[in-house]
Amino acid sequence: MPIAYLPDRGVVEISGEDRVAYLQGLISNDVAALAPGQAAWAALLTPQGKWLADFFVLAQPDRFLLDCERAQAEMLVAKLSRFRLRSKVALRDASAEFTVHAGWSSPAPEHGIVFADPRLPDAGWRALLDKPMHGAMDASAYALHRLELGLPGGSEDMEAEKSVLLEAGFDELHGVSWTKGCYMGQELTARTRYRGLVKRRLVPVTVEGALPAPGTPVFRGEAEVGTMRSGLGSQGMALLRLEAINAGAPLRCGGASLTPRLPAWMHLPEKTA
Repeated sequence: MPIAYLPDRGVVEISGEDRVAYLQGLISNDVAALAPGQAAWAALLTPQGKWLADFFVLAQPDRFLLDCERAQAEMLVAKLSRFRLRSKVALRDASAEFTVHAGWSSPAPEHGIVFADPRLPDAGWRALLDKPMHGAMDASAYALHRLELGLPGGSEDMEAEKSVLLEAGFDELHGVSWTKGCYMGQELTARTRYRGLVKRRLVPVTVEGALPAPGTPVFRGEAEVGTMRSGLGSQGMALLRLEAINAGAPLRCGGASLTPRLPAWMHLPEKTA
């Protein structure tokens, strides 16, 4: 049964009567539209529109729960707290109270806090439980599932203060609201979309040979066209220039050969060769 325990995930709690308006003005997605039990995928950006963290925002009747990278939970509390001002909100790292699980192609548990992964139906569901589920697989099983779908893996695939959301599929994967109004980094994100400024994309690749380390340059012929990001076994993610993705020529990375594998959800400009 494909259910994995994700010990590298944590939880941040945001409560208080002003929590909706407060969070709405800070992150990339529309949390005001969430009914209790619904979740959105969203990112916190720098004022210049560069990625700092992404997470799932789960709405509950009296709070939001952010399913985030455990290593980023303390940072998220600190950075978000800077904008609290007079807002009636409280933030805390609640990671010690939950264990995060992900499941796909299997029924969700009937206990705990369960929500659908809002990115893709095939991504499955996520569960916040009080302890690790008996019989759950380790995180590598979910990593392979994620890579097969071509979903970005947070800091494994993006670089803080450098990555742009639209390079990582946040548009197609429902991680950005284009209608909710201003949030931190909104101006650059909107400009990138409406002026067609995306020149690179994070794409899944099939790896033939030894898996290259993250950051290893990718070449087409003698030209450097991107970098390797996360990977497991023969599957990986690479940040590639658009003209290299559908060019047909083999891509080299370290001692391996990479073949881009575009998922059905990903939309690229027609001319990428």
